[in-house]
This record gives sequence, structure tokens and C-alpha cells, in this order.
Amino acid sequence: MTTRPQSLAGVAGTSSPGQIDYRLVRSRVVDEFQRGRLSRHEVCDAQPELLRAAIHCGRPLGQDCPICEEGGLVLVSYVFGARLPAHGRCVTSARELARLERRTDALTGYLVEVCASCRWNHLLRSFPVGAAGA
Repeated sequence: MTTRPQSLAGVAGTSSPGQIDYRLVRSRVVDEFQRGRLSRHEVCDAQPELLRAAIHCGRPLGQDCPICEEGGLVLVSYVFGARLPAHGRCVTSARELARLERRTDALTGYLVEVCASCRWNHLLRSFPVGAAGA
């Protein structure tokens, strides 16, 4: 995945330096849940603010939740760094991410998948934004 605006939509691309992909961890958590080694309340623990962002700002992923198999997954993007709110900034458009990319200070972006039905959430990727992405 790139850290460019298309990464908001989950479009495949080339990797970039500083990017961390958490798909293997996700697969392991889902597998442990399906084997009964993790309970639903251990994996479905999204915080209220993340749920609000998922409901109001999330971009549909077109996949069913791997836990409840009923709700649809959405992607939520956040950026954290200096001169941003302590709780981060929920990025809702490719235009907004492009504007953050032009900043001279180093920021970090996070792409999270969320199921609002059962509260499943998992960090999919972290990536540098702004000066860190150069």
C-alpha cells in the first residue's frame, strides 16, 4: 500500500519505507477466535469514538466481519502528530490526506478496519505522513 490518498480506500499498491502492515497479526487473531482460544469480548472492543468514526466517516470495505459474519467492515483512517489533537485526526477524504502529506512535520497515519455491529476492530496498517513520508 502507498501512503498516498488512494490508501484510504484500501487500493493495492507498492510498499513504501516506514509502512507497517498488520495483516498477519489480524489473521492470527481471527484464527485464534475461530478456534475458541479468544472470546468475542476480547476481540470486539472498539472504543466509542472509533465506533462513531466508523459509522459516520468509515469507507465500506465490501467484506463481512470475520467475527460476527453479519456486519460490513469499514475503513477508518487517523493521523497523529505534532500540532494535531491529542486524540488524532480522523481523515475522511483523499483531499484531506493529500493536504497532510504536504506538511513539513512528521506525522503517522493509521488505517483501521471496524465492524460497528459487533465492535471488531483491527489496525491494518501504519504509515508515515508528511515529512516522514518523504
